[in-house]
Amino acid sequence: MTYTTNEMMTVAAARRLKNGSVCFVGIGLPSKAANLARLTSSPDVVLIYESGPIGAKPSVLPLSIGDGELAETADTVVPTGEIFRYWLQGGRIDVGFLGAAQVDRFGNINTTVVGDYHAPKVRLPGAGGAPEIAGSAKSVLIILKQSARSFVDKLDFITSVGHGEGGDSRKRLGLPGAGPVGIITDLCIMEPEAGTHEFVVTALHPGVTREQVVAATGWAIRFADNVETTAAPTEVELTALRDLEARTAAAHGQAPGEA
Repeated sequence: MTYTTNEMMTVAAARRLKNGSVCFVGIGLPSKAANLARLTSSPDVVLIYESGPIGAKPSVLPLSIGDGELAETADTVVPTGEIFRYWLQGGRIDVGFLGAAQVDRFGNINTTVVGDYHAPKVRLPGAGGAPEIAGSAKSVLIILKQSARSFVDKLDFITSVGHGEGGDSRKRLGLPGAGPVGIITDLCIMEPEAGTHEFVVTALHPGVTREQVVAATGWAIRFADNVETTAAPTEVELTALRDLEARTAAAHGQAPGEA
């Protein structure tokens, strides 16, 4: 089956979510990838959203954390305060799955503004629960499309801390957990280098060249010694993803692909 770069990105991200893990899910691309994982490789993953649903099993992708589909399909629903205090700060979240508008070489995230904070070119959706997720989850996965505008040498605003300034910066900040362990894009997969915690390319998606990745990155991106090629999406993965998107589009009155 033929597939798009966006489908490759979603499938590659879904594969990173281990079965049985407890995942704190962001809306948008993270939710799509997490629910694809639930429908394919990780049927026993526990999806948690910041509005309170635990064990959510939506048949369509939610429009927001307040979407009734999440509460209706969850194992239980608890107050938002409990999600953060007991589950997240209590060390019970295995993976935080986040999106971003901008990311830097150390996995720090901007979802606040593009440009000067007091006179921004673009005001973004804001932090939500992302800073707490990035700070307290045992590990973090980041998914976003890759371009020189989104992968920047210096963030316009640090909304959520990844590995700070690199090295032992995160430890010095007193943040628990491993921080970001993977950035999955429509071109490649990046992982933090041991010691420096700078993100380097560890896998290229099929047909993608190093030159494409370099051109789509705002810093001098480096490559691991052994760069792998991501396995192409299987028919099972693509069918599950496309069915999920079609159901979502029908439920929300969207054209296919907008979900």
